[in-house]
Amino acid sequence: MNDLKERIIQTSLELFDQHGFHGVTVSQIVKASETSKGGFYHHFKSKDELLFVIHDTFITYVLQEAQAANITHTSPTKKIQSIVRSFVGVFDLYKPHISVFYQESNYLKPMYEEQIKLKRDEFKKMVFQVILEGQATGEFRRELPLEITGMAILGMVNWIYKWYKRDGTYSIEEIADVFTDLVLHFLLPVQRKQVFVDQMLHVPFFYEFK
Repeated sequence: MNDLKERIIQTSLELFDQHGFHGVTVSQIVKASETSKGGFYHHFKSKDELLFVIHDTFITYVLQEAQAANITHTSPTKKIQSIVRSFVGVFDLYKPHISVFYQESNYLKPMYEEQIKLKRDEFKKMVFQVILEGQATGEFRRELPLEITGMAILGMVNWIYKWYKRDGTYSIEEIADVFTDLVLHFLLPVQRKQVFVDQMLHVPFFYEFK
């Protein structure tokens, strides 16, 4: 990404977090990012488009990671692990973006909100499809209702934004270990420990052996 564009985004993230979307003007963003209005409008049509880009950045990331998981892995078990790990990771990688998203998402213009919704729906559809695929092949428990199971995964991970702190007790990688382990344990049929571990992409930090 262009250095100036990234500087404007990072500056606006800090300002929106402190003062709210409507509490910040383009002039303030320009001054704090040490650019000009010409520099700002070269990269963004408006402050509304800037807010959209902030939202779109991390949603695009998780969607691309899910698409990559589908290409990289053939097994639904490995696909869901990869998707969950990258989904958890986004809450550290794009923590400021996500904070602003939850604070200011109501201010998105309808045209931008629709674009965000399309990507969120596409990601949800991909998660559901992997679960459906796992149930069809017998890798996942067939008795689990698809809608509830998929929303349980999405809801569990999305809630990370409420409590995750970079200086907290556990790193984002360790949190991903726990979440992936929980997801596998409710998706996979009951089986012997070693068979279970053999299906994991990554052995969690809290396991007694690795």
